[in-house]
Amino acid sequence: MSSAVLDTFPQSLAEKIEQAVQVRTGGRIRGLQVRVSNSAIVISGQATSYYNKQLVTHAVMDACNDLLVTNEVEVA
Repeated sequence: MSSAVLDTFPQSLAEKIEQAVQVRTGGRIRGLQVRVSNSAIVISGQATSYYNKQLVTHAVMDACNDLLVTNEVEVA
């Protein structure tokens, strides 16, 4: 695999995850940020309920089930 493909992979995965979260939550996560590393995904932002935070976790897990997911979304 070329380095150009490797460089764009995390970004395209991050975009896929962000879109999945937006669809699953109806856009209710403010300041949504998705960070992807080789073996983990970190999601952050703000939700108005724990239910919406849980929806984030499920959206990420559905989008990519092989990586460790850390949900740092704050409920405020």
